[in-house]
Amino acid sequence: MKKRVFWLAMLLMVLFLTACSGEEDVPEEEELKWVDVKVDINPEKPLPNEPVTFKAVVTYGDEVVTDANEVTFEIWRSKDEKHEEIEIKKATDGAYLLEKTFAMEGTYYVIAHVTAESMHNMPKKEFVVGTPSEPEDKNAKSQFMEDHE
Repeated sequence: MKKRVFWLAMLLMVLFLTACSGEEDVPEEEELKWVDVKVDINPEKPLPNEPVTFKAVVTYGDEVVTDANEVTFEIWRSKDEKHEEIEIKKATDGAYLLEKTFAMEGTYYVIAHVTAESMHNMPKKEFVVGTPSEPEDKNAKSQFMEDHE
């Protein structure tokens, strides 16, 4: 009798464990998402004292980010040690916008520093106001980067 109870208990335990170990519906691994920043400068080749619009469109996967933790445009003239940093607090129509004029001709750079979704992205673009000046060394770091290392 003890053997029958033992084997019955074993059979029930095996059935129970088999039922509990069935494969669960595991959702497919979520597609990796990155914060992407597209920077546009309009007009592309401005003249001195002409308004220039900087536009940063921030996306996370396919979604536009309008509530980034930080969006700052860092702008400087080539070979200039002084970098201007302008924070944009709010997106307008899905984009972070800055309008600025430049009195001095030359080659300029802009970095859009964006922190969103616990990620940081900082694309850099070169643009020319009027006549270009000598560009920076392509390996040179921005002053902002050097100050924050």
